[in-house]
Amino acid sequence: MRIGPLALLSCLCLSGVVADVASGAEPVKANSPTPGDESPVDFNSQIRPILVANCTSCHGGVKQAGDVSFIYPEQVLPPDGWIVEPGDPDASILIERITTEDADTRMPPPDEHPDPLSPEDIELLRRWIAEGAPWQNMWALTPLTPAVSSVASELASKEGPSWGTQSLDQIVLANLKAKDQTPSEEAPAEQWLRRTSFDLIGLPPSEAQLKGFLSKLESASSPNEKEAAYAAQVDAMLAESHFGERWASVWMDLARYADSMGFEKDPHRDMWPYRDWLIEAFNADMPYDEFTIKQLAGDLVEDATAEDWIATAFHRNTQTNTEGGTDDEEFRIAALIDRVNTTWTVWQASTFGCVQCHSHPYDPIEHNEYYSSLAMFNDTMDVDLPDDYPTIRIPNDPSQLEHAIGVQRRAEELRHQRNAVGWNVTRTAKWQSVAPTSFATTDGKLKQVGNQIVTDGGTFPPGTKYTIELDLESLQTQLGEQSLSAMKLDILPLSDDPAQWPEQGSVLSELTAEWIDAEGKATPVEWAGVIVDAITGSTEPEDVLRGNASGAGEYPKLTGPRQTVFVMREPSSWESLSEKSIQTLRLSMRQSHSTSGNVATPIRRLEWFATSDEEASQLLASDEWKQLSESLQQARKEASQVQGPKLPIVSNRPVSAGRDTRVFVRGNWMEHGEQVDPAIPVAFVQGTSVRPADVKNRLDLAQWLVSNDNPLTPRVWANRVWAQLFGIGLVETQEDFGSSGLQPTHPQLLDHLALRLRDEHRWHLKPFLRELVLSSTYRQTHHVSKELQQADPRNQWLARGPRTRLTAEMVRDQALAVSGLLTEQIGGPSVMPPQPDGVWQTVYSGASWKTAAGPERYRRALYTYWRRTSPYPSFLTFDSPTRDLCAPRRIATNTPLQALVTLNDPVYAECSSALVGQATAAESMDASDLIESQIARMFVLVTQSQPTEWELHELKALYDDLDETSGVPQGDGKLNVDQNALAIVASTILNLDKALTK
Repeated sequence: MRIGPLALLSCLCLSGVVADVASGAEPVKANSPTPGDESPVDFNSQIRPILVANCTSCHGGVKQAGDVSFIYPEQVLPPDGWIVEPGDPDASILIERITTEDADTRMPPPDEHPDPLSPEDIELLRRWIAEGAPWQNMWALTPLTPAVSSVASELASKEGPSWGTQSLDQIVLANLKAKDQTPSEEAPAEQWLRRTSFDLIGLPPSEAQLKGFLSKLESASSPNEKEAAYAAQVDAMLAESHFGERWASVWMDLARYADSMGFEKDPHRDMWPYRDWLIEAFNADMPYDEFTIKQLAGDLVEDATAEDWIATAFHRNTQTNTEGGTDDEEFRIAALIDRVNTTWTVWQASTFGCVQCHSHPYDPIEHNEYYSSLAMFNDTMDVDLPDDYPTIRIPNDPSQLEHAIGVQRRAEELRHQRNAVGWNVTRTAKWQSVAPTSFATTDGKLKQVGNQIVTDGGTFPPGTKYTIELDLESLQTQLGEQSLSAMKLDILPLSDDPAQWPEQGSVLSELTAEWIDAEGKATPVEWAGVIVDAITGSTEPEDVLRGNASGAGEYPKLTGPRQTVFVMREPSSWESLSEKSIQTLRLSMRQSHSTSGNVATPIRRLEWFATSDEEASQLLASDEWKQLSESLQQARKEASQVQGPKLPIVSNRPVSAGRDTRVFVRGNWMEHGEQVDPAIPVAFVQGTSVRPADVKNRLDLAQWLVSNDNPLTPRVWANRVWAQLFGIGLVETQEDFGSSGLQPTHPQLLDHLALRLRDEHRWHLKPFLRELVLSSTYRQTHHVSKELQQADPRNQWLARGPRTRLTAEMVRDQALAVSGLLTEQIGGPSVMPPQPDGVWQTVYSGASWKTAAGPERYRRALYTYWRRTSPYPSFLTFDSPTRDLCAPRRIATNTPLQALVTLNDPVYAECSSALVGQATAAESMDASDLIESQIARMFVLVTQSQPTEWELHELKALYDDLDETSGVPQGDGKLNVDQNALAIVASTILNLDKALTK
């Protein structure tokens, strides 16, 4: 039906999409000095911000003019520094330079900072120097301080025992008293319930939950019974399966979760089993330390379980570039860098990515330390190929999960184990380099350098064949033994300088060997097996003998010399060969395609070796080898029977095939500097017993992150949880706890929460959340006076309850829930709800959006298919990130597009119509009050509060404007109801500020 201008205007006037927390007010500066305050100057909160804002652009980590950096105390303070004389401001060069009137010598320079430092800043610097210029490590890296100071307790006690029995409330109250403020009154029960329900489970409370909770409060005969009702309501929500969905959704931003690989083609990827694992982990209240270790190093823990392997998919959410013509090493490195940056952002709130190209501009992190951290991630198997190896199939039957993953991992382990047994024998054989007597190629050019064959120009298309002939007499002379038992092929980089590695890799797809007699007759050489120095990919070395696309070598990049041994079924004695008039051993080598379909690249440098040692032949004929081969065959057979999605996982290369890590000069992955060993930055372990080099791999890193030696992890996680509830973190810059980030508004509260989370709750999220939502601070009303709104527009003082706009997912989920359409199934593959036609036409691959029908159409938002190149449009409009990279914080915006989405998107149109049905079907209503009753009921279903007289009047007026029945009674005397008009009223209610905030 057509909406008239008046009706549309009413809709838009009633619409509101962002709460006061999203106002454009400037952040409140934390820990600003109070006029007349003569307490000791605090370096971190008062001095470091001055230096970062005014000095470090020229005297920092990137640029150190005059060999001075205000990041490192040794460059500022004696004996090595010369800028500051502790205890003597007048003798300090720093004070001289910032106070001089000479424009040529004043600091900061006038051309960069037209205004000199303020008198207040200069006085702070003078006082700091006079007090001895005490230097501190960054505030976020200092040890956690105990919970509540005696001052806070004393100040809080003056308010009386009725407000804030929790320690966190005492800290908040003490801060409010210091600002001459008082807390707001307790929120109405309906307001608190709505807020808490969204915060804990991401959905509005149902009508039954609301009535039940209010009934318990009404029947409560004492304050204790009232508190018990609140606590019971929280416990019930924490026990819901929807809890895991709500908090998994938060983590998916951090994990950069998507159902596609990214970049141009952006093909499908089966990542949803990882999402299911997240939901289950949050529902089971997995401790954060275990949660961390599983995701960062689940493959490295002893006796890794199915859950451990699935959790490692956290770092397989990196993008893979399947476009033809790209350099796979470039994008392997890009994924590696993303893993490093994501790890340090998620767990340490560090802008570690700055150090990729140079030392950190503001924090004490050196350029080479970035690559020491990267070295912990550099030995994983994945190499930016379309097959996404390594992967595991997740069985469609969840009860078979442990068995299914067990047999797959068993097959992979046996594959490596059998090869390692063979290599341990063959690598110690006496190998003799052999000189080819002739060589040829079907394409390109080859040349001989000593005993090696090297490419010498031309093109080498797929299917190129090298033919190398070895003269038998020369072979016998070079080997000097009685027989020939095995041959070894060394695939070598062109450069002997490891700093130039990795180089272009290749896979030998087919090898045929023939004995050639005096008459030119060829007799095939029978091979017993193929053994390589290490298995580093999905290719099967033995496929060299089968002539398919797989084989031996290393692709896409050669990280160093690679060796492949071909063991003869039986040693060939020179005597028997001579009797058959054998004169030549001909080796034909063909390179086809890699297993992923990528075009093969030629072996650019190779050398053949021979041995007469028979241990390898004996091994391949031994019972041990046969048993390993039979076990491998059985495991592969069982693994092949697993049916289900193929989930990318993280797994390391064998230690013997580990990659060297070098500094990328200026961040250029093609320009290598010094080699570095795994380690963490020195700044993060100062004052602890941990040495940077103690952290050698991903497991060490994960364990250190959640150890008591690391104060940042609990601070960051506690702050992130707080921000989810209050709309803004105690440190607003959730992604940056460094010098360039904002200071905590309540540093003592942050440390208290971090200690409670880590020590009291043992990293469990549910009891921590329970404590927060039952606190008096959280239970304050969000209603605010004009005076307080003006003084603290962003609620950083915590003088009122939080009021924030719903997330993109909550906006949609609320509409589905209140309209009765929501499908409450937990877990499973991603779905495709309605979205505008043509959105996917911009995607290169030609894949199509197949709009779901039935219950899948109405699943919660976190199950929506997420394609990186074309994310779900309405979610982007409501500030969801694209998830190309880790997104530690969503910043709320306020645009007309948001109202247009919720007014016109087919999802919300469908929900509006269904909401009318919910209100109509719920109870019989008096005809004279039918319309107003239905409107009021819809209002309560959506907002959990009764409409005011004005709100009800305006909504009824909107209905009357749209009503095409003109109130004409039906034949039976009942009033006609315009369902379409009611649907527009329902849509309007879903667009109200009360509906879009919590």
